Amino acid sequence: MKKIFLLLTFIAVACKSEPKNESPIEEKMLQELFAMMHGSFNSEAQAKADTTYHNISLHMYPIWKEQGKWLYVEQALNAMQDRPYRQRVYEVKRTSDSTIASYVYTLPNDSLWVGKWKTPEAFNALKKEDLDLRNGCEVILVKKGESFEGKTGNMSCESSLRGASYATSTVSVCKDKIESWDRGFDAEGHQVWGAEKGGYVFDKLN
Repeated sequence: MKKIFLLLTFIAVACKSEPKNESPIEEKMLQELFAMMHGSFNSEAQAKADTTYHNISLHMYPIWKEQGKWLYVEQALNAMQDRPYRQRVYEVKRTSDSTIASYVYTLPNDSLWVGKWKTPEAFNALKKEDLDLRNGCEVILVKKGESFEGKTGNMSCESSLRGASYATSTVSVCKDKIESWDRGFDAEGHQVWGAEKGGYVFDKLN
């Protein structure tokens, strides 16, 4: 009987599945990208050099630190930061050994969260289940040298803003800046909103 008990115990231990951990290299890449993404940025230098660009503020700060890599994101004209035109939550996670995805979520009652990047612990009152995933709008990033480069699918991110049918985002994340080119296109492929010359360059402030 003792032998049978020991055998069953061995089988139970041998069959127990362990969670798959990322390799040190994969974890380092994810941590590196996440650190580059969070902070406060603006496009003041670009706006001064080219008046077709606005001075935009961009704030991205970690929330739910015990639940993965989540960021609250807020964008506004720099002179009107109390009235942001975009509020999102990003989830940054690995999708393969060479790619990282930044998934995009909208918030309920987004006006309640204006300026909460200053106090990210306020998001403890919000549950992940309260967010709405923008299917097809995730940005897939790969490491290229000292930066991470990525974009959305060609026509996967639906958008109805200003007569658009879909939107695209092309992103470059570096240690000292983020370049983001967001554009909306109608069903015929004509651009209906977004910068025309190239992406916005957001210099990191902190």
